[in-house]
Amino acid sequence: MSLFVGLWLAGLCFAARKERVVESILPSLEYGPQCWSSVDLQNLGDRSVTLEVEAHRASGALVALVDHPRLSMTLPAGERASFLLEINEETGSAWAKVRERVPSTVPSPVVADAGHTECVVQNELRTSAREVAFALRNPSFSSNLGELHGRLVSMVNTSERAAEVWLCYSEGNFYSVFGHPLSEICSNAFDVQVPPFGARSFPVERDGATHFSIKTRGDGIILQMLKPVAAGVKRYAVDSSIKFGGEAK
Repeated sequence: MSLFVGLWLAGLCFAARKERVVESILPSLEYGPQCWSSVDLQNLGDRSVTLEVEAHRASGALVALVDHPRLSMTLPAGERASFLLEINEETGSAWAKVRERVPSTVPSPVVADAGHTECVVQNELRTSAREVAFALRNPSFSSNLGELHGRLVSMVNTSERAAEVWLCYSEGNFYSVFGHPLSEICSNAFDVQVPPFGARSFPVERDGATHFSIKTRGDGIILQMLKPVAAGVKRYAVDSSIKFGGEAK
């Protein structure tokens, strides 16, 4: 092998090592007889971008995009694109991961990711935004219901490993054992296993409980609070004012 070829190959290997992938998640994509959702992408840069859009059903199974048979795509400079997931069943727990490959010579990503859900309500088309979310390790949430009546917690397991979820509905009472932290007295408690890449939605209300807690265990979990925005149809918007505790991924 000549010195020139060796240096060229070394340069390619170095460039490949420096390329990075930026990931973002769009959870809580609703589908059903009256609702559908889209993944919206916009290239804000002056170069073409290579993207992968990985969409999942609530079960964790991969699902194709309508009229687009491959995960990867190229988005030209300044262009926009929107994609629907090929889902026919009713669900509010579909989700999509967008990967942008950023070359070593580029300082930052250039693709704006967003989503929206559209529902027909009394012959009117109504739209709700879907916000990009990022995974945490073991996120949790605990609160008196207060103004949270009717809301759902949307959970996505972005990891290749199963995740665990603990739900507690209570009257807000706690007990203590010497040497241990306070423990909540649950009127109803549930342990839920969520498969790899699976998603679930949990109501914050049950049997008149006044306090709700959720704890999770997993390396890449997203929690979002959803609030109902229309009567007569299962349509929810993201409540960005709710913050979930947990370790950053």
